Amino acid sequence: MTDAINKALSVIKKVKHITAFTGAGISVESGIPPFRGENGIWNKYDPKIFDLQYFIENPKEDWELIYKVFYKTIMEAEPNTAHFALANLERKGKLKAIITQNIDNLHQKAGSKTVYEFHGNTRNVVCLDCGRKYSVTSLDMSNLPPRCECGGLLKPDFVFFGESIPQDVLEASLNETQMADVFLLVGTTGVIYPAGEIPRLAKRNGATIIEINIEPSEYTGSITDIFIEEKASVALKWLDENL
Repeated sequence: MTDAINKALSVIKKVKHITAFTGAGISVESGIPPFRGENGIWNKYDPKIFDLQYFIENPKEDWELIYKVFYKTIMEAEPNTAHFALANLERKGKLKAIITQNIDNLHQKAGSKTVYEFHGNTRNVVCLDCGRKYSVTSLDMSNLPPRCECGGLLKPDFVFFGESIPQDVLEASLNETQMADVFLLVGTTGVIYPAGEIPRLAKRNGATIIEINIEPSEYTGSITDIFIEEKASVALKWLDENL
């Protein structure tokens, strides 16, 4: 790791605009399982639980499973060293924004201010009929599925299969691909689209790609300029402490 991280530090010191792009790998150390891989969620559960049409047709069954798999785990999770390091880099003025594929709210819990949630979040639910949003903490989740005051079905406010990326988040993310001198990829494999295209756009726009992952990803042999093969907590803490 030493040569790569020293090279990354040298680059980071010289630039003005760094954007972090984070995936499930950054939250594994907080106890949140990834979607893919040996211990991934999709090895235990059918991905159809994230299909919008299936959710509409089977709301009680789907809500019970989603609440068990995601909400209980996420509500108990706390930010880890990697999340805090990114928040510190933002406070130092080096990191300008985080684009995250995660729905766990851990970047905000760690103190990060500018976070674009590409796939939404678990903080809120939204009514499929009237569009009203509620905080999850304001609802009685012991009786599923939750319902809106209008009677409509409430859905987690994250992106299901069959839904589009929130337009404001997509536009902000695309804007970062044009402004960033460095894209810092952390714990992301590059196989989820359209999110996976964001770093590739940044590369085409001239950004240096620094990747932190415990193993090579789809980015490593294609767009990555500096590959730091290490846990996010270890690498980001070192970068934070040496800037």
